[in-house]
Amino acid sequence: MTDTPSQGNLLVVGGGTMGQGIAQVGAEAGLTTCIVETDDARAAASLQAVQRRWARAESKSSMTPEAAEACRSRLSVSIDLAAAAAAADYAVETVVEDLRIKIEVIGSLVRHCADSALIGTNTSALSITEMAAASGSPQRIVGLHFFNPVPRMALVEVVRGLDTAEDVVLRAQELARALGKQPVVVRDSPGFVASRLNALIGNEAFYILQEGTASARDIDTAVRLGLNHPMGPFELGDLVGWDVRANVLRYLSSVLGDKYRPCPLLLEYVAAGRLGRKVGRGVYDYPDN
Repeated sequence: MTDTPSQGNLLVVGGGTMGQGIAQVGAEAGLTTCIVETDDARAAASLQAVQRRWARAESKSSMTPEAAEACRSRLSVSIDLAAAAAAADYAVETVVEDLRIKIEVIGSLVRHCADSALIGTNTSALSITEMAAASGSPQRIVGLHFFNPVPRMALVEVVRGLDTAEDVVLRAQELARALGKQPVVVRDSPGFVASRLNALIGNEAFYILQEGTASARDIDTAVRLGLNHPMGPFELGDLVGWDVRANVLRYLSSVLGDKYRPCPLLLEYVAAGRLGRKVGRGVYDYPDN
């Protein structure tokens, strides 16, 4: 295993929005990075999405052609989890926010990664302790909660499960810093810090909209200018995905109480398929998606 994160091999399991972002910052930080997906089509789509970001950066002169080409050379995709895991120094799963699926993926990483490899799970609310216990090697598992969009968001919550080893927490912080992020260490608790607060803000924004107190755009403007948030709650929710936000709220309400119960209007948007940017329509429309 390498001594410094910037010289190692990073495995990202799941090539969705979060996986693409983590892979992008990994390659940009000098890590040899591999995205694992379930089939060739998804793998190719993930690779192309990240490469398009580097092409845009080149066109805007925010990245030199040489730097972009170096990043491209460090990024690959695969559908062979076992082979990719065997070569990984750092593995981060970013699959769908479903406890059963995450447990299955983490179990595979424990079986196939070297004993020295760091294994992290990118979840915004699920229990690290529960996933770690199911893996059979709870001391190896740590939460690495990145924020969307990963290339722009500076925070990573390093989540310590009940049995996570101290050296694993330290290595997770080192990896976050190597990726250009600021780690904060939190104890495993529903929603951690940021998601727990954000879920309430976004849910309350929907209640305000449902009551007719203000329009979505005016609510977003009030939060951006009055609270100095970089994005309004509807802008952020459209970016994250309202299906993801609804699942987080359902989980938080099941363990923390009714104040986290999803607003009926939020659930109506989800039922209507208005999930956000990823489908071209959420609270706002995105005709170019």
